[in-house]
Amino acid sequence: MDVVVLKVEDPGCFWLAVKECVPGVVSEIVYEILNDEMQQFYDNYKDAGEIKREEIEKGQVYVVFSEELQCWCRALVESVQHQADGCQLGCFLVDYARYCSVASEDMRVLVRAFAEIPHRAKKCRLYCTKPLTLRIDYCEDTAKIGPAKRWDTAAIQHFRKLLEEATEVKATVQAVEEKVLEVFLFVTVRDDKICVNDDLIAKHFAYYKEAEGSSSDDSDNEVSLNAKYVPVEFIGPTFVARPKLPFGEVSPLVEPGLAGWSSALEKICQRSSTAINGNTVPVANMVPGLPSKEDKAVQTDRLPQFLNSNSLQTHTVEDDQQSLQNVGEEKNFVFLSKKIEPSSVLETAPLFDGLKKELSWNKFSGPTFTESYCWPPAAQGYDVIVISHQGKDPLLYIPPVLTLLQLESDYQALPNMGGPLALILCPGWKKAQLVFDLLKTYRKSCRYLHPMLVILGQNKEAASQVEIRDCRVVVTTPHNLLRLLEHNTWLLCRLCHLLLDEIEVLLSDTAEKVFTILDCYKKAAAQARGNPSRQIIAVGTQWNKHIIPLIKEFMNDPYIVITVIEEAAIFGNVHQVVQPCMSSSRTAELLKILDFTQRNLHKVLVCTDSVTEVEMIHKALKSNSIASLKKHKESKCNAKCVLERWRKMHSSGTPAVLVLADDCLQPLGITDATCVIHFSFPSPAVFRQRLQCMTDNFCTVIKDSAVDQEHTKAKSVILLTENSSCHAPGILHCLKRAEAEIPEELHDSAARVRESEENEKFSRPLCASLKTFGICRNRTACPYRHQINLSTDMAQNTADEMIETPDRVTILPLHIVHATNYFGRIVKKQKDQYTVLAKEMNDYFKVPEHRISVNIVEKSVFYGLREGAICHRVQVVETPAKDEENVCEVTIKYIDEGRTSEVKSDQLLHLPVKFQSLPAQAVEIIVCRVKPIDNEVEWNPKVTDHINHKIKGKLHHAKVVHTLGKTVWVDPMVRVTNLPVLKMWINEYSIRSEILSTGLGTDNPEHIAEIKKLCRQMPVLDHAENLEHLSTKEDTAGLEEVSSPQDTLIEENPAESCNTSATPPSDDAVQAKEAEDSTVHQQKGCHPQIKWFQDNGTVTLRLQILKAADSKCEFSKEEVVFSAYSEGRLYAADLELYQSIIAEKSTCVIKDREAVILLVKEKKGEWCKLLKNKNVHVSLDFEHWEESEDERPFTVDSAKLSYPPAGYEDGIESSEDSDTESDD
Repeated sequence: MDVVVLKVEDPGCFWLAVKECVPGVVSEIVYEILNDEMQQFYDNYKDAGEIKREEIEKGQVYVVFSEELQCWCRALVESVQHQADGCQLGCFLVDYARYCSVASEDMRVLVRAFAEIPHRAKKCRLYCTKPLTLRIDYCEDTAKIGPAKRWDTAAIQHFRKLLEEATEVKATVQAVEEKVLEVFLFVTVRDDKICVNDDLIAKHFAYYKEAEGSSSDDSDNEVSLNAKYVPVEFIGPTFVARPKLPFGEVSPLVEPGLAGWSSALEKICQRSSTAINGNTVPVANMVPGLPSKEDKAVQTDRLPQFLNSNSLQTHTVEDDQQSLQNVGEEKNFVFLSKKIEPSSVLETAPLFDGLKKELSWNKFSGPTFTESYCWPPAAQGYDVIVISHQGKDPLLYIPPVLTLLQLESDYQALPNMGGPLALILCPGWKKAQLVFDLLKTYRKSCRYLHPMLVILGQNKEAASQVEIRDCRVVVTTPHNLLRLLEHNTWLLCRLCHLLLDEIEVLLSDTAEKVFTILDCYKKAAAQARGNPSRQIIAVGTQWNKHIIPLIKEFMNDPYIVITVIEEAAIFGNVHQVVQPCMSSSRTAELLKILDFTQRNLHKVLVCTDSVTEVEMIHKALKSNSIASLKKHKESKCNAKCVLERWRKMHSSGTPAVLVLADDCLQPLGITDATCVIHFSFPSPAVFRQRLQCMTDNFCTVIKDSAVDQEHTKAKSVILLTENSSCHAPGILHCLKRAEAEIPEELHDSAARVRESEENEKFSRPLCASLKTFGICRNRTACPYRHQINLSTDMAQNTADEMIETPDRVTILPLHIVHATNYFGRIVKKQKDQYTVLAKEMNDYFKVPEHRISVNIVEKSVFYGLREGAICHRVQVVETPAKDEENVCEVTIKYIDEGRTSEVKSDQLLHLPVKFQSLPAQAVEIIVCRVKPIDNEVEWNPKVTDHINHKIKGKLHHAKVVHTLGKTVWVDPMVRVTNLPVLKMWINEYSIRSEILSTGLGTDNPEHIAEIKKLCRQMPVLDHAENLEHLSTKEDTAGLEEVSSPQDTLIEENPAESCNTSATPPSDDAVQAKEAEDSTVHQQKGCHPQIKWFQDNGTVTLRLQILKAADSKCEFSKEEVVFSAYSEGRLYAADLELYQSIIAEKSTCVIKDREAVILLVKEKKGEWCKLLKNKNVHVSLDFEHWEESEDERPFTVDSAKLSYPPAGYEDGIESSEDSDTESDD
């Protein structure tokens, strides 16, 4: 496994952290999340959990703030030194392997949730490698090497040097003794692979000592320093010399290469296991699946396979009656519909030799556990479905399919046409590009592969121009394939292998299109001559209900491989039940459930998370004459005894109930339970463990519904209480896909947790997808914020151009993020302040004496940077953790352009204060109302490259529809050209039209409305004047008109703009009315959030207030006064209406989650707004709003040179997009 070296003392004492994801070992991602959660918790509650001096115990783990790391860390107290003013504690940081000294008042209690995760730093020593030292006998004038108690300084220095120079470090754990891992350590130094254990022995720094229990004991043996008396042998591809010291014989190398390397090491390990009787035993909790020296067992199946980057996976899984396995000590899980003999070593994998060599050359680290099961059937041409956490990896299907494509004889009967033999369907262009790049990597070893990536736009001519010749593999998406099939109906005639990548995404987002493609494939296969073999492989991370018709209608008895327990439970038709109850009545509810299950002779497990509850449940069952057994970590009866008694009860016809604590699930290894009752609400991880207890009863019959009771053998019952909200979202997601009946209480609990999680993101950046397209596809998984944060989004140091942004601006794009997102400057025509500043800076830094390099670089400080003859203002955003050298790489941001870069620290120059007074000029620019086709979430690079080439560094004119801090939404944005000879301005192009013309973009009409809706939902501002920074551009009809060429460029028909004068564009700002917050004057109570919509005769107000009590609503001709109590708080609203109503006919209805006020208009017709004065708590209800004819876009006569109304969409389009005969 890949590891990171944290701290080195000597070869017998060093600390490692596991870098890669290894089953049973906590991954680095978990520790990153833990670190973030700890920082947030202890920063927000700095005084929480303070410890009294006398309460601190040596050997306990607490939380301290590390000045070196600048973060909160878990720390083990190793020493306590009492002083007059307190205690000074010597601590060891268990996640970073560092020592520190802290005062007792800086200690904090370690919260239980943070204590449950194992320590990241694992203490290690080299396996069976003991120190040697030089012993000089001056009397006899001889020098001999002999065993030592301590490592020599030279050995320690050599050991540290190897680790410092290593570009890759790997370790295989051989045993555990007193919580110390004994490892074989491997390093890669300048492309040489070295076994550190062997290297130290070869250089006489160490000797090999048998593990405890070995028959040989060479502690007193000594070896002369004379080299001729130290015979050596060479082992493995690195030719590491292992001295044949008197520690037992080593068999010669059987064969070169990887097999010989493994064989030699296997023999070495076997020497240390000669005294072992019986099977290996499980080890301490820190590394599951390893032997413990305390039990005198050594696991011999974890042999270093260094060239393969992983330990040899020699676990064999016995197939049982239900084709369900729990794999060895690694705790791997696999569900198989049919028996498969796994192939866990690359050398024996069913792949052709050339591909194996190519995989080894590219440092392929597999086959993984999932690959070892799915490769054999796939390589034999069978249909395969794979559901795994690894389901996004194309290597699950690419190697076996490439192997099949090398069999020329299988495809000779196919028609001699240009279609591919294999077709890979991916959910989007980005994944398709990744798969295509992977195929190009391995095409050297495959004859005539010629892979092809097909990504088409919506332009009809694009599909007709695609030619597929001598191409065996095509990679594309469902949308693009259907476009291609419209022009090439013969495309699937030669197709033999259809590969569905990320099947759960394909069948969720494009199910109809996928089944259309499957129908075409089925018809093409039926018409084929010679009956060639056909294959469908589907891989993914989750089971999907549409997989059932895929299996029944299009696949031929597929092999199903599922390595995720909860997904196997969904396929296995486990009946999921959620039973709401009060926490105090769980026992009574449990007795009701058991009354039913006993009549059906179920083998029942009652699972909970505490010893106390196990005892309580067992006592309650006993008092109700229900025979039951109990098991928890404090119970005297061992696991084997409990299992035997439980199974005897069931076989004798007695209902079998076992009350179990969660920490006993794995030791017992139960797999044949028929019912699991979750007495305590489980986390997703615990839920998986509990479900695994029923795996023998998972159904293997393909069923039509997840709730098909005819094929239901296993049942899972969750007791949902008022305290079960913590893990509700994860469990809810699983239950939804299992088609379980979900009570409203679980939905409410999950909603509260999601709201809390969203609030925790409040300090993170605003979601880029939300800004760019107005929507985020997966807010739950998205790590970014989805609500306005005034302190972050409303920039404090903002340029005047942003504060006074008019409707029409001149924009200079300088950094292109993607097709519709740029960074640049808003330029003033008359006197641009930055132009003046840039000239002054260039003149200043032309003088060599003014170029003063920076000695100490500080974060967030402004500096100057000279690139050729141009000088920039930059800000340091990231510096190295340690400045060991005077010159280092630093990350900077160009504050007037928006881009970031890395430069040498000596390139930064001192920036005089006079050049820092002007605020940063870079603004974020987003072009509205256009998005990628096919529901893609990112722009295709072709579009971005096209726009980048067209607009970067060129002045454009735009209409601002919305601003938020330093972000500007524009629609349209055009390039304007002046023709002085003809005395006219013309639109050269519109960016939106350019994107649409590529065929890779489509209309996004909801974009602007979604952005404005987002901003209306922001928290209440402290001062009404701050609202000036939020320009929503709602009421522009009465703005003063400016007769300039720039204004006319916003007209719909671009040809009519040629009639304007030759006056250059101006940027005179038209100031909107200052927003007035009416709630400033409301001193009593909180103001509810109000959404409103209207029809011709009424206005409906929806006041968001939960379970309103003591409500009052008074109507007058032009005013509505509402008040109510909710959860002990008073809510009040005094609304001064824009127009009159009929008070007698207006009504107010109180509902469970809102109050609905219906206002009857005195005069029928549309209201342009609800209130006379703007109120930040009142917003339009877009779910019910219907746009009137008067609000829709219209063409403006060019002679009037007037602004279009607010919300106008197609302001500037190129002439080819106009349906009018504008050229006339």
